[in-house]
Amino acid sequence: MKLYDYTGAPNPRRVKIFLAEKGVDVELVNCDLTKGEHKSPDFLKKNPSGKIPVLELDDGRCLAESVAICRYIENLHPEPNLFGADPFELGHIEMRNRQIELELWSQVGTSWVNGPIVARMGTFKQIPQAKEASDANVGRYYERLNDEFADSEYVAGDRFTIADITLLTAVDFAGAMVELKPDDSLGNLWRWHALVSGRPSVD
Repeated sequence: MKLYDYTGAPNPRRVKIFLAEKGVDVELVNCDLTKGEHKSPDFLKKNPSGKIPVLELDDGRCLAESVAICRYIENLHPEPNLFGADPFELGHIEMRNRQIELELWSQVGTSWVNGPIVARMGTFKQIPQAKEASDANVGRYYERLNDEFADSEYVAGDRFTIADITLLTAVDFAGAMVELKPDDSLGNLWRWHALVSGRPSVD
């Protein structure tokens, strides 16, 4: 299998952490976003959305979208389980992962496309008011997480799951690339961050 990747891109990182947790090795293929390789005709045959990551199977079939790829890997390699071991846990982990995607990642994305790095690219008409609102939404979500981590060691309970991977990559990308690092006062959130960042799977 091949994983189309770009160093520093957060969604391929989600898959790479997941693969490392499973002990699965795949060939990494660099897809240079700065050169527009993800929009080339050959790449669009693999993923018409023109985004990474893409997992290319040995028979040439392709899967895109981070969670979809991780679900495929989970079915090939069920242990260690990262999506849920019983009906409630399956639903609970899915719920928590989806909340992070919709309520945090979406706002980080809005701040990113309306932020200074994308501004220098000159490829997107920015809306300063949108960034102001999304920055505030990210801050509020961090505060909510800090409260939740007072009673929970991990995002979806007492063990590491796909939801922790989704949150870690969001927080790290927001801090490094969007100037949205959580406030130092959010001790419960930083306790969780240190816990999951210390895992061997996390690069």
